[in-house]
Amino acid sequence: MTQTQQTPVAPLTDPDSASASQADINAEMAAISAEYAAAGTVETQPRLGYSPYRSSLLRYPTKNPHHADPETIELFAPVFGHRDVAGLESDLTIQDGGDPLGERIVVTGRVLDGAGRPVRNQLVEIWQANAAGRYIHQRDQHPAPIDPNFTGVGRTLTDDQGGYCFTTIKPGPYPWKNHHNAWRPAHIHFSLFGTDFTQRLVTQMYFPGDPLFSLDPIYQSILDPAARARLVATYDHDVTRHEWATGYRWDIVLTGSHRTPTEDSE
Repeated sequence: MTQTQQTPVAPLTDPDSASASQADINAEMAAISAEYAAAGTVETQPRLGYSPYRSSLLRYPTKNPHHADPETIELFAPVFGHRDVAGLESDLTIQDGGDPLGERIVVTGRVLDGAGRPVRNQLVEIWQANAAGRYIHQRDQHPAPIDPNFTGVGRTLTDDQGGYCFTTIKPGPYPWKNHHNAWRPAHIHFSLFGTDFTQRLVTQMYFPGDPLFSLDPIYQSILDPAARARLVATYDHDVTRHEWATGYRWDIVLTGSHRTPTEDSE
């Protein structure tokens, strides 16, 4: 996947400090959006360096990439196949012996190429916070409860129509240390593999109508509104299951002008 590297806009506050207020971050995002609108260009992928997203300034590559021998890499990369992925791994509500707390949901969709053709046998992995907005991770120590019956991870393989389906719990928003009183909108992380580890793409799926969209630097780092909207799932009543779960539909497009924005491009 290709992406034009952008020159980071100078932040209004110290990027190493978490003392910036939400108003400071909002002002930065508004200034970048205004500059983007005036330029008349279209950017459909996240900016590698987006100053309101503080840590992005330290995470994106500053040197030209080097080509690696794919055959050498594949000797050490994982090998994926149907026998490695159990059918029950796509149901995150039955993995730990008890019922997890929260709103049970079904998330389904298709993985497509730029011509609308299905991508078959694609490994799709997800990970997410629980209903209280807490990950089972050593670095996540904010005061929200851990659900002992929810690991927050699952995977599946796409079918012949490129379809995938997960049963899970709707995640909660959570605080993060980008700035003072920063909160992430509820989201599910998606990872997709092609035929080998070097073809991995990572993105996030959001839920419709979230009031935190306009306040979140990660979501707003995609400057094109239409591209941002492609990260938001659609509530689909036909996906719901009677007396069991509500349903959301979200298609992932890997190439072309309407491809789904991803977190890591080169």
